[in-house]
Amino acid sequence: MRVWCLAVPALTLLLAATAATEWPAGASAQASSPSPAAVDQARISRDIQIGETAPWTSTDIQLQPGERAVFTAKGTGRCPGEAAEFGPGGIPRGFRDLLRALPMAQAGRGALIGRIGAVGVAQPFLIGSSNESVTPVGGALAIGINRADSDTCTTAFTVHVDVFPPRDGAARVAKRVDSIEGAGRELFTRLPRRVGDKQGNPGDMVNFLVLGSEAAMTGVFKAAGWVTVDSDVRGALIAGVIDSFKKEAYLTLPMSQLYLFDRPQDFGWAHAEPIKVVESRHHLRVWRAPYAAGGSVLWVGAATHDIGFDRDQRNNGITHKIDPKVDDERDFVEQTLTGTGLVSEFTYVTPADPVREAKTATGGTFQSDGRVLVLRLEEPR
Repeated sequence: MRVWCLAVPALTLLLAATAATEWPAGASAQASSPSPAAVDQARISRDIQIGETAPWTSTDIQLQPGERAVFTAKGTGRCPGEAAEFGPGGIPRGFRDLLRALPMAQAGRGALIGRIGAVGVAQPFLIGSSNESVTPVGGALAIGINRADSDTCTTAFTVHVDVFPPRDGAARVAKRVDSIEGAGRELFTRLPRRVGDKQGNPGDMVNFLVLGSEAAMTGVFKAAGWVTVDSDVRGALIAGVIDSFKKEAYLTLPMSQLYLFDRPQDFGWAHAEPIKVVESRHHLRVWRAPYAAGGSVLWVGAATHDIGFDRDQRNNGITHKIDPKVDDERDFVEQTLTGTGLVSEFTYVTPADPVREAKTATGGTFQSDGRVLVLRLEEPR
């Protein structure tokens, strides 16, 4: 087995360059820059204390789609190994933060962050000293500290939250519709039901479609917390050495090539907790279709959830075992993407010849209700 490594001088330069990098404390697609105080009447106005508790503090605030939550915060905190106290904006990021599994990778350690919706689906956004978030989906508000579970940072923050009704034209909420133009039964007579391996063995089912440009498609996945995955093992090993201090390197473990339209996937995406990614991760493959749908570029996808390891019945080797309930992964794709505010509408379509039960190319079985998720994206301006 070959081991890729960097010479010491190269590694030293890499560490020096990394340490000198300024890391922006950016927010997810859910959060926007603070705006002036609204003249609207707040539906909810609340003060919340965030102290030495679990990384996340649940609140009784339930937000509706399109509502605006305006935050202002004050207080101080301290983390082990840091000489100075910090405010709600957290500690400015350094290269050591690349080794920490923080809830929000782009924000500083100890920063005040928020989450709207279900755990594992909702993407954290930065609150800091002040911010405003428009939620594209409804859900419970949780406020947390950007630290690992084992990190013993202590904080004493007070957060004031005002919740306002949606402003006219301001809400970007994905609408569930009965049908989407160009994605009806006629389209499904042309689409393959399954993807396959290089030898032509049928594998995962096609369980979602995305209508939108490449920029819109890559933008919505990145905003939803998915990262791209290298399908070339050798390339991934080299990238793994160069990016060995990046949290994303754990997620981008190589993904095998599967085929649709007589070619390997155009994009691979993964979504997981870094510490669990070796045996468990959400992942999917996307192909650009050779034809459009409703005047939009059509992306065809197959999503599965790795839950462990199994025997590859083709060669008696070791492969990832997928969750046989593949509809759960399809629904996870829906929840993460529609939560970004970048999906205009979505629906589910049952083809005339739905896949109900089958085997993957490696021999594992899976079951489905046969429906295919269809999402139309907002185009970036």
